[in-house]
Amino acid sequence: MKLAVVGITGMVGQEICKLLEEYDFPYSELLPVASEKSVGKEVTVKGKTHLVIGLNEAVEAKPDIAIFSAGGSTSKEWAPKFAEVGTVVIDNSSAWRMDPSKKLVVPEINASEITEDDKIIANPNCSTIQMVLALSQLHKTFGIKRLVISTYQSITGTGVKAVRQYEAEKRGKKVDDPAYPYPIFDNCLPHCDIFLENNYTKEEMKLVHETRKILGDDSIRITATAIRVPVHGGHSESVNVEFNHDYTIDEVVELLNNTPGVQVVDNPEKNEYPMALFAKGKNDVFVGRLRRDESIDNGLNMWIVADNLRKGAATNAVQIAQYMVQNKFAEV
Repeated sequence: MKLAVVGITGMVGQEICKLLEEYDFPYSELLPVASEKSVGKEVTVKGKTHLVIGLNEAVEAKPDIAIFSAGGSTSKEWAPKFAEVGTVVIDNSSAWRMDPSKKLVVPEINASEITEDDKIIANPNCSTIQMVLALSQLHKTFGIKRLVISTYQSITGTGVKAVRQYEAEKRGKKVDDPAYPYPIFDNCLPHCDIFLENNYTKEEMKLVHETRKILGDDSIRITATAIRVPVHGGHSESVNVEFNHDYTIDEVVELLNNTPGVQVVDNPEKNEYPMALFAKGKNDVFVGRLRRDESIDNGLNMWIVADNLRKGAATNAVQIAQYMVQNKFAEV
């Protein structure tokens, strides 16, 4: 089976390479793909060195699966070209997420919706993935009426440029081409992605629209504030949930423990709770600080943490590819 990784030299692309080895993904040929400026560079995957190729050459090779992590504009232009030659594209950008003809997939929740006709499959936004995975079984059981979300998002979600800005500021160096309009070292920016006409950011509205699409319920009322924090390990989220039906904390813990890919870390007496520091490099979503919101009926407070480069991006994409192979939507 031919597997292409588009954007292989980027931060998410490098995580995908690690996961192909960790998951022992069953490809027979790997096509490492990047922009023209990276063509000819060497990348090592599963102990084997490969030369990076360009997009035209990759399309001509007709891979069975292409995992894209190269930005929305690249995906808009090139994903259809891969699909035309029979490739299944798993796209990590925002290009296709809200397209009604494309599936938006978190495998533990809705992989069963994928069919042989799906040639472009969208990977949700990083902050959305970890939240909906933690909420999916709770929604099925108690029905979510409203979500109030505050995210605390890692600089790695912006990319290499942001990490360079942070490292330079940490050393007290001048930043020539910063990723953010203000310093990020020793600071928090209530500004993830661009501002929209409603004064919410694009990142905040992704949480609204993508959550409804994945959970299949447009009636959920959602509001969000997304904050960029000087953290490497992952995204953290404070989520206030209002359910339609009453619940007990024990029921919530049981449902979370039975949700694949979720770990409950919630022991206040021993200061045990999820943190980005410990989520880094891990594939699961960690949930803690579970407590009833006593200000409203059927309210719950949750703290949700995950490595945004892993489950928030690379892990989710590789899991979709695994599902395609296991269900013979892509031949090995």
